[in-house]
Amino acid sequence: MPNLQRPNANDVSQTTNRSRNVVPSSGICSRCIDGCTGNCEVFKATFRGRELLYPGPFGSVTAGGDKDYPVDFSHFNIMGYALGANGLPEGVEATPDNSLFTRVDTEVEIGHRHTERLRMPIISGALGSTEIARANWEHFAAGAAISGVVLTCGENVAGIDPDLKLDKHGKIIDSPDLRRRVETYRRWHDGYGDIHVQMNVEDTAFGVAEYAIGELGVETIELKWGQGAKCIGGEIKVDTLERALELQQRGYLVTPDPSNDAVQAAFRDGAIKQFERHSRLGFIDQESFAREVERLRGLGAKRVTLKTGAYPMRELAMALRWSSDLGIDLVTIDAASGGTGMSPWRMMVEWGVPPVYLLTMTYELCQELERQGAYIPSIAFGGGLSAEDQIFKVLAMGSPYVKAVCMGRAIMIPGMVGKNIAQWLQADKLPRTVSEFGASVEEIFVSYETLKDRFGSEIDELPLGAIGWYTYVDKLQVGLQQLMAGSRNYRLNTLSRHDVAALTREAAEISGISFIMDAYREQAMAIISGNGQHVPEYAMQTGVPS
Repeated sequence: MPNLQRPNANDVSQTTNRSRNVVPSSGICSRCIDGCTGNCEVFKATFRGRELLYPGPFGSVTAGGDKDYPVDFSHFNIMGYALGANGLPEGVEATPDNSLFTRVDTEVEIGHRHTERLRMPIISGALGSTEIARANWEHFAAGAAISGVVLTCGENVAGIDPDLKLDKHGKIIDSPDLRRRVETYRRWHDGYGDIHVQMNVEDTAFGVAEYAIGELGVETIELKWGQGAKCIGGEIKVDTLERALELQQRGYLVTPDPSNDAVQAAFRDGAIKQFERHSRLGFIDQESFAREVERLRGLGAKRVTLKTGAYPMRELAMALRWSSDLGIDLVTIDAASGGTGMSPWRMMVEWGVPPVYLLTMTYELCQELERQGAYIPSIAFGGGLSAEDQIFKVLAMGSPYVKAVCMGRAIMIPGMVGKNIAQWLQADKLPRTVSEFGASVEEIFVSYETLKDRFGSEIDELPLGAIGWYTYVDKLQVGLQQLMAGSRNYRLNTLSRHDVAALTREAAEISGISFIMDAYREQAMAIISGNGQHVPEYAMQTGVPS
């Protein structure tokens, strides 16, 4: 069993232990010396206090919980086969020439009445009011659009917009930042994917849906119940007293209280350097959820989706049952742990249901809905995913219900890297990790000429972070195609739970996936016992339970 507890030092809080020996349960050095100059978390929290709750430095980092769960996706292996080809176009014979991995179709359709098609089964995690999302939006939005995947514009974007204009009832007249976010995506959108605008409690109060649908023409609204990174509302930090007071006046919880005289004095002294803006906790019930869904449809939303977090099975059942009853287009389920900007660090590490466990719960509940003959929404599943093998495993283990994966931190990195390459090129300061491939955009980005052929002279208007995003998604696509071809699946909807096997008995027990020593055992024995006689046809098929 891995050591799961070292809570007193981490790079995310910019703290370290002095001692080589640490008490596992507390993370405190086994020999704590009076006079130590630091820098463990208890030491630093002694004088910086609540600042240690959050990853830092704020605005320039993303952070993900690093707890080593007993069972994760690395405890499963993908099954490859030596025969068969599921999902080839009708009438196409399964031959070596017809079964090249480049023939694998990675497109997927999600939604209900008004579906949307994606080139890859990827939905971005909600990129909302965090500084890192705002500062990199052009790169993220253009990258998602040219890659043909869904981009989710997260909560509170309008609410913290410095140039927000409200009417006398506190409803949005104009939000230049939300407008910028939608229009940047639309500038490069070519029919695949869509931009989803997320709403929380404050967004509903501000009238984000009315503005996004009525003024910006947004077609998809996502209601938010939670996320995998934390079990409270969204949070950001602000650097000035004026900004903190402005957000407080707009109705947000801001801590420490910027209207308090002592707090203002501490800010002037330099002791308090930042304020935290918090969103309220949401409270769900079936009737109000149904009313809100119908209200959004009445406003003109073509698609209404739901984002829920790493809650236990009860809340997961509510999300799936109520979404089924209301014909919700997509349910995005975000497992612990994770985070794209501003979540309390220990909460990120220690709360919620981890990915394999939550995915198994999702599968079981969807099975029950299917037994009842109920509608099952498209499902996207997230939880620290970053590679093509993880995409394969999630889609296979969640089959046939999980249609896409939700990617947060991983999908942001290419946007930031591409943006930084542009800045390094301009300053003639390319790091060696980049300059070894060349000194020009054409040399550095392997996908540049492909995109130039596609966009012509417009390529010069495309942010380099978008080219980075596209290049990363291309890698995921080719890798997924190779894995799928090896498992003899040529369409996403032919993946099954029998295309993966558990490497440990514990992983098998938790997930319901066959232990690797049992997978295809019955078929194997049928073949071995044939003694030259006809082998039953089922024994030659892939994707058959043992």
